[in-house]
Amino acid sequence: MIELFFFAYRDFVGDADRLLASLRFGRAHHRVLHFVNRNPGLTIAELLDILQITKQSLNRVLKELLDQGYVESRAGVYDRRQRLLFPTTTGQKLALDLALMQSERFGRALSQLAPGAREDAIDFLLAMVDSSERDKVASLIWGENETGTESVELE
Repeated sequence: MIELFFFAYRDFVGDADRLLASLRFGRAHHRVLHFVNRNPGLTIAELLDILQITKQSLNRVLKELLDQGYVESRAGVYDRRQRLLFPTTTGQKLALDLALMQSERFGRALSQLAPGAREDAIDFLLAMVDSSERDKVASLIWGENETGTESVELE
């Protein structure tokens, strides 16, 4: 399972890596852009919490995305010292291009499996997340409603 997970991950990120390399970006840029695009108005503190990295680790990557026009930083509405992150039009396009590549890979893989495999895969991946983080991750991905989480298309 460990080796299969390694090879699946290698190929899953490999599609995006090639596009990112052409822009002189890497996986860290991809992760930041992905979450900023999925959560416009995200604070730097929230992004650090999602990525589980230090501010020092984020600084270079975020600066490059800001300087090259993929992400913009705006002052907070209630606290002008707070920095809110938003994707630019260029950033949205890149994030969506990357997500499309990875969604297509999910679609190809799931099309080869039995009905219900998508739900099983979601259950498996969520179970791989530390139990103390599962509710937070599920809320980030699906949002919350009265009954817990609502499903959205992942592929």
